[in-house]
Amino acid sequence: MQSSIMNPFSSGTRLRDMIRAIRACKTAAEERAVVRKECAAIRASINENDQDYRHRDLAKLMFIHMLGYPTHFGQMECLKLIASPGFPEKRIGYLGLMLLLDERQEVLMLVTNSLKQDLNHINQYIVGLALCALGNICSAEMARDLAPEVERLLQFRDPNIRKKAALCSIRIIKKVPDLAENFINPAIALLREKHHGVLITGVQLCTDLCKISTEALELIRKKCTDGLVRTLRDLANSPYSPEYDIAGITDPFLHIRLLKLLRVLGEGDADASDSMNDILAQVATKTESNKVAGNAILYECVQTIMRIEDNGGLRVLAINILGRFLSNRDNNIRYVALNMLMKAVTFDAQAVQRHRATILECVKDADASIRKRALELVYVLLNETNVKPLAKELIDYLKVSDHDFKGDLTAKICSIVAKFSPEKIWYIDQMLKVISEAGNFVKDEVWHALIVVISNASELHGYTVRALYRAFQISAEQEILVRVTVWCIGEYGDMLVNNIGMLDIEDSITVTESDAVDVVEIAIKRHASDLTTKAMALVALLKLSSRFPSCSERIREIIVPFKGNFVLELQQRSIEFNSIVAKHQNIRSTLVERMPVLDEATFVGRRAGSLPGAASTTTATSVSLPNGVAKPVAPLVDLLDLGSDDAPAPSSSGGDFLHDLLGVDLSLPSQQSGAGQSSNSGTDVLLDLLSIGSPSAPSSSSTVNVLPSNASIEAPVSPLDDLSSLSISSRTMSNAGAAPMMDLLDGFSLSPQTENNGPVHPSITAFESSHVRLTFDFSKEPGNPQTTIVQATFMNLSSETYTDFVFQAAVPKFLQLHLDPASSNTLPAAGNGSITQNFKVTNSQHGKKSLIMRIRIAYKINGKDSLEEGQISNFPHGL
Repeated sequence: MQSSIMNPFSSGTRLRDMIRAIRACKTAAEERAVVRKECAAIRASINENDQDYRHRDLAKLMFIHMLGYPTHFGQMECLKLIASPGFPEKRIGYLGLMLLLDERQEVLMLVTNSLKQDLNHINQYIVGLALCALGNICSAEMARDLAPEVERLLQFRDPNIRKKAALCSIRIIKKVPDLAENFINPAIALLREKHHGVLITGVQLCTDLCKISTEALELIRKKCTDGLVRTLRDLANSPYSPEYDIAGITDPFLHIRLLKLLRVLGEGDADASDSMNDILAQVATKTESNKVAGNAILYECVQTIMRIEDNGGLRVLAINILGRFLSNRDNNIRYVALNMLMKAVTFDAQAVQRHRATILECVKDADASIRKRALELVYVLLNETNVKPLAKELIDYLKVSDHDFKGDLTAKICSIVAKFSPEKIWYIDQMLKVISEAGNFVKDEVWHALIVVISNASELHGYTVRALYRAFQISAEQEILVRVTVWCIGEYGDMLVNNIGMLDIEDSITVTESDAVDVVEIAIKRHASDLTTKAMALVALLKLSSRFPSCSERIREIIVPFKGNFVLELQQRSIEFNSIVAKHQNIRSTLVERMPVLDEATFVGRRAGSLPGAASTTTATSVSLPNGVAKPVAPLVDLLDLGSDDAPAPSSSGGDFLHDLLGVDLSLPSQQSGAGQSSNSGTDVLLDLLSIGSPSAPSSSSTVNVLPSNASIEAPVSPLDDLSSLSISSRTMSNAGAAPMMDLLDGFSLSPQTENNGPVHPSITAFESSHVRLTFDFSKEPGNPQTTIVQATFMNLSSETYTDFVFQAAVPKFLQLHLDPASSNTLPAAGNGSITQNFKVTNSQHGKKSLIMRIRIAYKINGKDSLEEGQISNFPHGL
């Protein structure tokens, strides 16, 4: 090594001594001390302008630079050595230039003149040094100055210089694409070279020219396609040549470069694609696949076939090659085959389907990256016709898969089953298998969706609760299985005990009321059960106390110990439910009636983002749980998300929901006194008793105001004073003709109140940028001046169509926001259409504070994400 970089007439021992001293260091501090000493000696030598040892100092600086220490003080020494007349000095000078400097260094401007002189030097080896350096560190300014010299050298007599000039030309056209047209004709001339080294660089230069310049692409496609096909055919059919042979294949590197250039030329041009079909078929069929070089050529051939214009037979041949790759023992080959098959699915899914069995085997591979890629490919291959066998294979593998892989596999299976299930009973069966085998890996939205489907399949309620009961006996350690089982037994426990809704495909099962209660008791007393599971179990016990009166006392005994629980949520539920079981048997059956069918379309829409629930979470109050995580209060209608972190803002439809659930007319007044809370507080009390929604927060105000503004409260009540008996008395208004509603937990009287519509408010331009205009139109609900209905209209001001359009909004705590789905998620260009989206804003400080809102508008332009944000504070007064 030393003899190759040192000047022949100088001593090389000092560099070797420095390397030996550095390697002998036992600590980083010792190494730094040696380097500091050497750097000081080099600085002294530079200051003395010692020409005899300049090359040796620079060699030492390069070694120090490779160790990661600063060497900027030696940059000018590179320029001095480059300016020297001798080849040894120039060689180490150019080496230092490429190693110690880059194109961003201002010092580099000083070397342009030396490079120009060396490019015109009579010594071809010095010309080669200059080309090598220019190809590595060329900047845009240097490219413009030296392009004529490099272009001239493309016709130099020596093939090594032509090769280096071609590589340098690639760097120049990448730095300054405007210079590409000067290199088109010289590059085409290089394609006729017989010397493989020059030919491979010429092919690479043409490839880069085609990517940079459309003019070059058309010219090379017109003049060179047939010649390149001949060159590739001669190369594929050439006899053994020891100079270029690698593993029995003549110059596989040139093979690959030619295939890449043909890929660029054939893409988008049917004539060029037709002219190369035969040679591509020949390469694909005759190349041996038992060597790495052969596999590399086959892989590039497959990529070329997939990119050029359509030829069904060739593509089937290419996909079959990838199928053979999947059986290869080399992990890298299998991985690239899976990657290519992912792309090939878009061209010929049927041909890829024929290799489905091999792909499924890759899902079981020992290599984690291959497993994940194969799983993604299986997901792409799925359709309605093959979902059953593929899902069965994946679920069978789930039973024996690695713990680290179960999370990904479970997520994919759940997505597959939800997307392609042909019928609800099949969906329920597969999901029960998943949560029985890997329930701890199932995400919350998956089991929420399962409960929604179960709720909607009324004819399968009995079948489902029996299947869950059987699964619980085997897999009680799976948390999600426990939750779904507890929920179903709470809702349909009577069907389990009485064998209601038996199907022909199931066997009868004998379950007593005590057995059903046992399941819930096991769930609530499990050490591993979390807050959500125990809260659901308490609700289930309350419901079973009504469905199974004979077990009522036992259920009460299970509930009572939780009255002293440290978790406030469980403590509160236990106290409330115990009160219902002990004191209010007359209304218990009404309170715990079977849950109404949940709206499956709304749930699916919310999961897909058409109901932007997360956008309004800022309006919800927070609950401090034992783990310190603040959770927003869930909406009234979200009966599933007991512990969900993704809860939309409270809806204003709580009264209607309670009316549907209980048969109670609950009409809340539209205005309240200043000391009261929001109008939803009355329903929140009821919801706490029913456990509808998330854990309720301890309120800073002890008074729950659900009365009209002209009514008074005789005695403020704190929920913490007496959770077992909630009593709020009120004086009804003189014009109230309706009878007081039913006495719920010792009395709860409300009277309706109506008001006229408020004034009409003008439309406003809420937000406008160079891309989007947003306008708001306002209206009021009759008798409810606090609530404003806003129609948002979005207009596209650009010439590009926006896709995946999503509008999100956030408001302060004194406001409540409810967003409806948008009319579309595609916004036409140039104002040729619009998107409308309605939302309601309820102002609890109506007349005191004006509306204010933060918005976010997300969309895609040609597949690229775009995001705009803003604040709207110009709402009309009185909203």
